[in-house]
Amino acid sequence: MAAALASRLGVPCLELDAVFHQPGWTELPADDFRARVADAAAGDAWVIDGNYRAVQDLVWARADTVVWLDLPRPTVMRRVLSRTMLRAARRQELWNGNREPWSNFFSLDPERSVIAWAWTRHAAYKARYEAAMADPAWAHLRFVRLRSAADVRRFLSADEPRG
Repeated sequence: MAAALASRLGVPCLELDAVFHQPGWTELPADDFRARVADAAAGDAWVIDGNYRAVQDLVWARADTVVWLDLPRPTVMRRVLSRTMLRAARRQELWNGNREPWSNFFSLDPERSVIAWAWTRHAAYKARYEAAMADPAWAHLRFVRLRSAADVRRFLSADEPRG
């Protein structure tokens, strides 16, 4: 969705996972991660895809809109499972030479499995974004909460996809 939005707006798109996950699934050191994201957010207009708390302050301080995909947990899990299976079966490169490991289907550790991560973090992200919407520190932001695939399609096809 982020890439489609960036294309519609004619602005660059930065996927935070592509910056954070270095070869061999090594995590980029926090200072380097923040510096790279700060560089991207210094531009006049952009779309940044991801919700890393480590850089939220940098991104949100310069953003005017936060688009929140608040899809139901069954929808999220169905998509994560199918996407993970396809990526693993096709040996699709994600970022920096990394590929989905088949172990994602067998690990219950959210730090090792995107499936476990999606299951265990869904409620926490919902609470985090609801709190952010009410937080005066983020009053300058317009929050666009998309709760279904139909909401996403309407948003992306709007004359002004800004919420």
